[in-house]
Amino acid sequence: MENTEKQVIGMPRLNEPAPAFNAPTTDGVKTLEDYKGKWLVLFSHPADFTPVCTTEFMAFAKMAPEFNKRNCELLGLSIDSHHSHIAWMRNIKEKFGVEIPFPIIADLKMEVAQAYGMIHPGAADTSAVRATFMIDPNGILRAMVYYPMSNGRSIPEFLRLLDALQTSDEHGVATPEGWMPGDKVIVPPAATAEAAEERMNSGDYDCVDFYYCTKQL
Repeated sequence: MENTEKQVIGMPRLNEPAPAFNAPTTDGVKTLEDYKGKWLVLFSHPADFTPVCTTEFMAFAKMAPEFNKRNCELLGLSIDSHHSHIAWMRNIKEKFGVEIPFPIIADLKMEVAQAYGMIHPGAADTSAVRATFMIDPNGILRAMVYYPMSNGRSIPEFLRLLDALQTSDEHGVATPEGWMPGDKVIVPPAATAEAAEERMNSGDYDCVDFYYCTKQL
């Protein structure tokens, strides 16, 4: 029970400040503060030179320009050394023709992995699971997704989620399942009976009922 409580306490939580870090990477030391004013996608992988991780890193690399267009940086992590990271990056470029344009944290002491709850003993004692964290320009953790060791992530989904988060922040709306830019968004439910009646009779929204109204941005 004690170990379980420690794990829960150590897990980061949405809409709270993301755990600070000061970590060595393939681009030198990086801190969370370095990314202030930008979105950050911090993602972990179990190990270098593994096939599933290689596919994910190539997908992140190919979509890096799209993340950058949205004022978002990418930062990888695994519990491997600088030398291993560099050798793996060179191998991906040589064997697959894909250059990795973002830094990778060398987290040999597992400090960042532990702070972000990336170590799940049920999966592996010394490897980070496939965890992805989306941190906003104010350093607030906005989303986190965990995948098992055996299955790769869908990188386009994280780009879609970034678009959705940025749209919600800018316009004060929510987005429905599978929302893509250009689709209708969900407006906040009416807070009073009078407002609900006005909304149902307004031509500004497409309402199924007072609590479910959408609009085109």
